[in-house]
Amino acid sequence: MTLQVVLLLVVIAVALVLFSLERFPADVVSLGILLALILTGLLPPQQAFAGFGSDTVIMIFGLLALTAALVHTGVDQLAGRTILRLAGTRPLLVVLMVTAAAMSAFISNTATTALFVPIVFDLARRKRISASRLLMPLAFASILASSVTLVSSSTNIVISGLMTRYDMPPLGMFELAPVGLPIAAVGLLYMVLLGQWLIPDRSEPGEWADDFVIRPYLAEMLILPGSPLVGKTLLQSGLGRDMDLTVLRVLRDVNHYLAPRAGLRLEEGDELLVKGQHGDILRAKDAVGIAIKADVELSDPRLRAEHEGLAEAILLPWSPMIGQTLKSLDFRRRYGLQILGISRRGRNFYRRLSQIPLKTGDQLLVQGPRTHIAMLDQDNVLHILGSIESKRSNVRRAPVALAIFAGVLVLVALNVLSVPVAVLAGTLMVFVTRCIAPDQAYREVEWKAVIVVGAMLALGSAMEHTGTAALLAAQIARLASQVHPLWLLTAFFVLTLLLTQPMSNQAAAVVVVPVALQTALQLGLNPRTFAVMVAVGASCSFITPLEPSCLMVYGPGRYRFADFVKVGSVLTVLIYVVAIVLVPRFWPL
Repeated sequence: MTLQVVLLLVVIAVALVLFSLERFPADVVSLGILLALILTGLLPPQQAFAGFGSDTVIMIFGLLALTAALVHTGVDQLAGRTILRLAGTRPLLVVLMVTAAAMSAFISNTATTALFVPIVFDLARRKRISASRLLMPLAFASILASSVTLVSSSTNIVISGLMTRYDMPPLGMFELAPVGLPIAAVGLLYMVLLGQWLIPDRSEPGEWADDFVIRPYLAEMLILPGSPLVGKTLLQSGLGRDMDLTVLRVLRDVNHYLAPRAGLRLEEGDELLVKGQHGDILRAKDAVGIAIKADVELSDPRLRAEHEGLAEAILLPWSPMIGQTLKSLDFRRRYGLQILGISRRGRNFYRRLSQIPLKTGDQLLVQGPRTHIAMLDQDNVLHILGSIESKRSNVRRAPVALAIFAGVLVLVALNVLSVPVAVLAGTLMVFVTRCIAPDQAYREVEWKAVIVVGAMLALGSAMEHTGTAALLAAQIARLASQVHPLWLLTAFFVLTLLLTQPMSNQAAAVVVVPVALQTALQLGLNPRTFAVMVAVGASCSFITPLEPSCLMVYGPGRYRFADFVKVGSVLTVLIYVVAIVLVPRFWPL
């Protein structure tokens, strides 16, 4: 064992300790590892920095940018509502994991996770649960399907290519399914019955408290001329199903209130008194043919200027608005603002907002110039609880963004382009088609994940450069060569599993597969059995957050390094049990 190998093993041990203690963020630790590799001479600087220009980093950056485009166009909200409808009375976690696993069986697990992360946040908001309860199961479900088909993971394709060098037939499209499907089923069952209960709740204090952020508001919507909703029934309109808005009353003509029956057909000029969260009310403004009545009635063009703001305010006992209505106050003319919605502890009203007498504790959704809103607070008319980031989904570009993302997946699945190239092309297309502006996409990219992956790829290169990985593989093969073949399979499974933590799955497979195949041939065993076992082991990246799919949920879920060890360890053991039983059965030794 050379000095370089010893130094690298020390660096890896220190890195694992720092990752687990979490005294420093994961990206800071990763940069420290990168610097240590360079200063100790374990890796030349050019090779160390090459990781940041690798196809893996480009792929992750592109996927994050594509995900940002899907969020910006509202695709995540539509998909979240669809999953909620599919769930019905069934557990949301089950539907989410099964859907993610099914998709991951045919596309990259990293791409699947990237697509579902914003959907999970939307689902968590609607269900008022912590996103941390769903994000780790999402990542695990995506990884669990990595051994179902040849294209489930790029690692399978790498191993298939390595097998041909030893005059072995490549892996078939569904050859791994006999072991991959049971692994996915056992893993999903474990996460539903036990794993989900081991995941800590990492929600912020008061994140889902019953405060002003999540109170429902009442607002007035107007069916505009030429709206596609004209002639549709309330049930067909999708206001409740697609926009999460509850229609309380329909005002037709003057003071002609109609009960919101499912079969009621909407007409041009109908005014709808609706109830929903402020985010859903604001998103409804982007729907074709619908407008908030306050916006339609604006007469001051300055209220549409860029300095317009949106805030939530509460009426305190000394407010001059107490006991008055918006109509009697002539609120819009007097203050130069408009009220988009009113919230009174969840109570429903069945008349115009302008006719509701205001009371202490009422919360108002106020829109207008920020200076006017600030003056209300200074004059004790209203107490501003906080401003609202009024980001609007570019829903008209949603079909374009979704088509681009689907196109990327099709190109990868048909092997027309590699994953990084297809993702890069998709990223360029969402910029060119203006689904999202480049600067906005750059702001929303989780750069921590990019930095961690780039630095950890350097660590993988160092293991190959110094010969550490080959040395470890040779030692395990030598020690296990005199034991039962099942123990030898176990040794290569464990070795691959351990190497996938600091290295990429593909790099670990490249290091282990040649050693495994050579060992099998020397002992007169079936090398295909060992290749499949290594493929399964390379897909067991559950015990650390260093797998790209896990990195995508590591920060957003506010997880700790130990969370993955706790939840993923039992899952890894279960996968090993399934693999050691089924692999020798379908690929006899």
